[in-house]
Amino acid sequence: MASRTSRHGSAPGALDGSPRRRLPMRLLLPLLVLLALMAMLMLRGYVHSEILADHRVRPEASAAKVPDKILDGGPVIDTRSGRTTSLRVPAHHLVLTFDDGPDPTWTPKVLDVLKKHHAHAVFFVTGTMTSRYPDLVKRMVAEGHEVGLHTFNHPDLSYQSTKRVDWELSQNQLAITGAAGIRTSLFRPPYSSFADAMDDKSWPVTEYIGTRGYITVVNDTDSEDWKKPGVDEIIRRATPHGGKGAIVLMHDSGGDRHQTVRALDTFLPTLQRQGYEFDNLTEALDAPSAHTPVTGLDLWQGKAWIFLVQASDNVTGVLVVALAVIGSLVIGRFVLMLVLSAAHARRVRRRGFSWGPPVTEPVSVLVPAYNEAKCIENTVRSLMASEHPIEILVVDDGSTDGTARVVEAMGLPNVRVVRQLNAGKPAALNRGLANARHDLIVMMDGDTVFEPATVGELVQPFADPRVGAVAGNAKVGNRDSLIGAWQHIEYVMGFNLDRRMYDLLRCMPTIPGAVGAFRRSALERVGGMSDDTLAEDTDITMAMHRDGWRVVYAENARAWTEAPETVQQLWSQRYRWSYGTMQAIWKHRRALVDKGPSGRFGRVGLPLVSLFMVVAPLLAPLIDVFLLYGVIFGPTQKTILAWLGVLAIQVVCAAYAFRLDRERMTHLVSLPLQQILYRQLMYVVLLQSWITALTGGRLRWQKLRRTGVVEAPGGLIPRQPTRAGSGDRRPVG
Repeated sequence: MASRTSRHGSAPGALDGSPRRRLPMRLLLPLLVLLALMAMLMLRGYVHSEILADHRVRPEASAAKVPDKILDGGPVIDTRSGRTTSLRVPAHHLVLTFDDGPDPTWTPKVLDVLKKHHAHAVFFVTGTMTSRYPDLVKRMVAEGHEVGLHTFNHPDLSYQSTKRVDWELSQNQLAITGAAGIRTSLFRPPYSSFADAMDDKSWPVTEYIGTRGYITVVNDTDSEDWKKPGVDEIIRRATPHGGKGAIVLMHDSGGDRHQTVRALDTFLPTLQRQGYEFDNLTEALDAPSAHTPVTGLDLWQGKAWIFLVQASDNVTGVLVVALAVIGSLVIGRFVLMLVLSAAHARRVRRRGFSWGPPVTEPVSVLVPAYNEAKCIENTVRSLMASEHPIEILVVDDGSTDGTARVVEAMGLPNVRVVRQLNAGKPAALNRGLANARHDLIVMMDGDTVFEPATVGELVQPFADPRVGAVAGNAKVGNRDSLIGAWQHIEYVMGFNLDRRMYDLLRCMPTIPGAVGAFRRSALERVGGMSDDTLAEDTDITMAMHRDGWRVVYAENARAWTEAPETVQQLWSQRYRWSYGTMQAIWKHRRALVDKGPSGRFGRVGLPLVSLFMVVAPLLAPLIDVFLLYGVIFGPTQKTILAWLGVLAIQVVCAAYAFRLDRERMTHLVSLPLQQILYRQLMYVVLLQSWITALTGGRLRWQKLRRTGVVEAPGGLIPRQPTRAGSGDRRPVG
């Protein structure tokens, strides 16, 4: 966004109420939106967390605490209600079990093969996969299969607390309830194998699982399909000997399972011809179903969970697209800025460059001022040091702090004070224009100081009769604080590189209020300064383009302005800028379909301004959001490297901008912190502006508190002693 300084006064018809009292309400909705998006991303990352394969090897442990009847028993272990029993599947019955799903690619293929051969199975599903693919779990239940818990995100429960175990079970059950409307009593621990592999680490967990109402199911035969040993080998390992019944371990998720699907299509008919039946577990044991229908609040909680997970996936998908858009915009903008600003610098700095004959005619400098008693003397004295002939008109817009008296008490030649009732900055500028004696008009703010050469540099482009307005180089004077340094970087990098780019593209969106110059005839042709928007400087600049005038940038016309020194003041200023820019874009939207200069600006300038000043800043924090997401959920190293890459591009652009502006590089030390903190503030401000615009809200003029600490480098005319009645001023050393 182009640089501006504070506006003042209160516009007629503005909303009542103190900005300070309204700050919490203004913050509430944008922060809620931001927190909601973050919550959706965190939820998405949580349910997409990596699931490790079932073949992880656990260090050997003693089995002294495991009852012999468990070690020598079957794969179905029941420790409910104080029991310690185990069961085996009857002869010629096979219970196929599939772990780690459901998987959107392989689970449907497994289900299709089972349906083809009229076989049932048990699917031990994880909560993460169930939450993401609930329709597959619903299909399992509808087709007569049983589902069991396999924890939510697949930790080794032997090394977890009972609180974590409870949480894994409840979340897994919640996902199954939301997907299929049932509860299940079957459980298989991650990294389990055979009953005789139970040890002193896993047995206490199995006992505890029973107290929570679950039956633990391990296996008799392991196909080891995760090794992809080939179809024939998977069948050989899965087949029991001598017609025995068995629980067979397979996988429908966790990797490429095409061998599993092919083996299943052969395994099922082959063993069916040998007299085997393929049942789910309770069918094989001739027991009541492991599924219990869920109704009431528990069912709605499950459905709400599934809804939120699906919503998080959809929101994340949209954010990924938005991230691609912002990445393209950021890189595209940086490339354009670097290339075009370099071309602009070469053009205006080449030997012999000039706009035409030197402009020496006198200039009227308009200084609208509202309660600027602390700053106005510095401003006026800086103008008195001007190397170019000028008259100075200070338009006091109903100040209540004696601003006009301060200027009058200075008793300086060629300085006039025009008083008016408080009517806002545009009205003050129009009043000054009506009282100006000269055809070239320079506008500045009452908290800004000029260098002696500023006015002369600012008006030289008017040697070209096509030029209607000139933007100067606004710089932050109070850059010693952290927030000041951040704004200094923004002004040099974001504003002045932009102006060079927009100058070459002939669509500069804003003449900064701190330092700008106009032809009187150009101003009169477009109707003067308008109060239709809160960004009168952007509004008048766009009007100039549409009227066919050229708007150019004078890099050596430097002005030093006092930037906000608190977050609240910065918030108020940028909120007004953002909202005012949106108003100006909307006001001039018809330029998109106009012909001639207006149409050119509408089809070139408005899209660029909208993309780079509204859309890109709104989406830019996604880079940091996905940084946080990647650091938490991985891949951490690649995420950090990608973010550092983006930061490196910004550092290069910033360093180049500082070099063009002949600024010291030391302030760039705070650039990484600016990208992390400052950008988030700008994001929330812009989001609030969007909300205000979309809801039809109106924003009042706001006056920022000034300290009068800014002076131009090199010093000014010595200050005169303060006279009685000159208002409240702070001496500056």
